[in-house]
Amino acid sequence: MSRFLRTDVPGLGPRVGRIAGDHVELLDHDDPLRAIRGDGSVVQTRPLAGLALLAPIEAPEIWCAGVTYERSRDARLEEAKTDARDVYALVYDAERPELFLKDARMRRTVGPGGKIRVRSDSSWLVPEPELGLVLGDDGSPVAVTIGNDVSSRDIEGENPLYIPQAKVFAGACAIGPVLAVPDDWAAPFEIRLRITDADGELLFAGETSTARMKRGLHELAGWAMRDNPIPPGSVLLTGTGLVPEDDYTLASGHVVRIEIPGIGVLENTVA
Repeated sequence: MSRFLRTDVPGLGPRVGRIAGDHVELLDHDDPLRAIRGDGSVVQTRPLAGLALLAPIEAPEIWCAGVTYERSRDARLEEAKTDARDVYALVYDAERPELFLKDARMRRTVGPGGKIRVRSDSSWLVPEPELGLVLGDDGSPVAVTIGNDVSSRDIEGENPLYIPQAKVFAGACAIGPVLAVPDDWAAPFEIRLRITDADGELLFAGETSTARMKRGLHELAGWAMRDNPIPPGSVLLTGTGLVPEDDYTLASGHVVRIEIPGIGVLENTVA
């Protein structure tokens, strides 16, 4: 599996790097899609350890797919307070998936080590660890990354029409730490979530696998691109199968750690 990162190089600025063992081959440009295609010359080689990582791609848009796991469907049914709760069961079984725009031009998204945030008008917020697809020039997935679709469960539960407010706010998304090009797109990815407080006390831990997804990765990308000109380099988060217990909510100082073997660890602190 090939892996690429972005870092800020003194005197050069942001650069894409190709990971080679415990070192990074820094390229002469800052275009991850070009790097994936094999374009660019190596200008420096540096140890991987100690590099300050930027978001692995400056995604022009970030989209999300919802209710793609049975666990996500069940959580939405549990939180819903109105008769409209049936929409979650219906979309899980429907041909057409739920899709929504999470961010544009990285206005609400941070990279590895960045601060995620909570809404001031919500009392029940959770991280949603997800596999992210990086879309290429023709809209097909060309790489994967880790995403955190921070969400307000009480706002969405009050009314499904409030989903944009439950999902779209400052610091509501994180992506990283790298872009990985799978050798086998059919192989499932394990997703692990660990949340601790500011003192390091464990608040939640769980794991799932993309093998439990109702829909395929390329299927979701195809739906997202249908009559919808998503720019190359955009990211599609593919839904979550990990939801903390109902008595948990994100709070300032909590640390969210999402691990997907082969991609790495995305860790963010709540501001």
